[in-house]
Amino acid sequence: MSSKRKELILMQRVLIWTLYFFSGFILYSKKGILPPLLITFSRIIYPLSIFWLQIRIKKTTNFLPIDSKMTTSQLWFNLLPVIASILTVIFSLTNAFLIILEKFFN
Repeated sequence: MSSKRKELILMQRVLIWTLYFFSGFILYSKKGILPPLLITFSRIIYPLSIFWLQIRIKKTTNFLPIDSKMTTSQLWFNLLPVIASILTVIFSLTNAFLIILEKFFN
């Protein structure tokens, strides 16, 4: 892999992590615009999603290791963190975006 490609990947990751940490800062420091249930869910899962995402990025295995020999409990054990993390990313970024829009237009 060329150094330009590595630099591009590094810049993308830095941008994504900065945006995600900024949305977490807004999530914890401001009153949310989204319904309180979604804000509470996001505040609980947000730190876990950071750790889960970091572990998944560092591993060289599949992002979501699922095979046909898994039991139902193993499948849910692998799927629940993914679903919770994706929802947390969506909710926290949406909340940050809405707060920024509200500040911009008011």
